[in-house]
Order: sequence, then structure tokens, then C-alpha cells
Amino acid sequence: MISNERPSPYGRRPYQSPGYGQPQYNQPRPPVNEDTLKTAEVQIERKFFVLTLKENPRGRFLRISEEVGSKRNSIIIPATGLAELKQILDGMLKASEALPPKAETPEQDETPADDDSVGNR
Repeated sequence: MISNERPSPYGRRPYQSPGYGQPQYNQPRPPVNEDTLKTAEVQIERKFFVLTLKENPRGRFLRISEEVGSKRNSIIIPATGLAELKQILDGMLKASEALPPKAETPEQDETPADDDSVGNR
């Protein structure tokens, strides 16, 4: 205790323990029952994706998991957003097919140009 602090007549200081209404971060959440409705798997290059349509008491959702080596990352999309996601993906697919691939540029010459006397690039 610092010399100018006095013990509180109300017990512990608020920063020493979580108070009323503060979340308890160390307590595990109870498991939520989820029903799997449909699952699809796809491998693209070295990445492995698992798409799972699930349902729990809060509603339906799509979980997209990416597995690379021993790591797994997931995103969850509520079923209410799947139609909008489909429209966006369709637009991305059309754009990908319509735009030509970028041409590979040859590596830049390491010698400075004649007009580049200051050296800014």
C-alpha cells in the first residue's frame, strides 16, 4: 500500500477483482448445441475449405473454415446474409472473368536512369 492510501472500509479495491456487471473472462461458456444441415469441402491450391450449414437455437448460419497446415480460421455468416453474399460473389466472379490477368512485368533494371540525378524512385 502506498503511504497516502488508506484501506477501504468497503473491502477490496475495485481494480483488484471484477465488480458487479463486469464480465467474468475466466469462466468457460457452456457448449451450444448445433445441428449440421449440410457440409461441403473444397481444396484450392494448398488451402482446404470446409463450408458447413448449421443451426442452433439462435438460427441458421454458414461456417466457412480454412485449414492451412495445422491452423484453422473460420468466419460465420448468418443465414439472413447468404443471399447478399451470393450476389457479391457472383459480381466478383464476373469481374474476375471480364478483366484480363495482369501482365507480368520484367524486373526493373538496377542501373539508375540518366534523368534521375536526385535518386528519387
